[in-house]
Amino acid sequence: MGYSEQFIKQFLGGILRMKRKYFFVVLFLVLAISLSGCGVLTEETKIENVIDGYFLAVNNQEWEKAKSYCKYESKVYYETCDFEEYIDDLYSYFSFVDISFNVDIFDINIIGDFASAYIDGSITIIKDDQFIIGDASGYFYLQKVSNNWKIYNW
Repeated sequence: MGYSEQFIKQFLGGILRMKRKYFFVVLFLVLAISLSGCGVLTEETKIENVIDGYFLAVNNQEWEKAKSYCKYESKVYYETCDFEEYIDDLYSYFSFVDISFNVDIFDINIIGDFASAYIDGSITIIKDDQFIIGDASGYFYLQKVSNNWKIYNW
């Protein structure tokens, strides 16, 4: 039993259309699965990002950026201003000043718009060829302000 040329074209065309449909279905599923984990930040991750961002800004001596992670007019905000003034004063006596904070963040607790996070870390300040090295640990306290976490106390 022979098949007509018309039948074969219709059959092959149908298979190609089905493959195209399946291709798009598979493509859609792969895309949906790959994007499902994107863009979802937990509150704990947001808090870690604020604390990491604060210390990175201090390390880079980007004082306005560091203060942007603080609740305006809070204890931490003013202590950051004082630290900026201290570092600026060091430049009066030394040609090179470098800051290096290394911190680990533990034990994040969130209650409503308030949170705490335990910080364990060290600081090194290099002034020309002199070093100031210290260790620090304790709790950072954060408050959610306009849907953004801000450090307000330590």
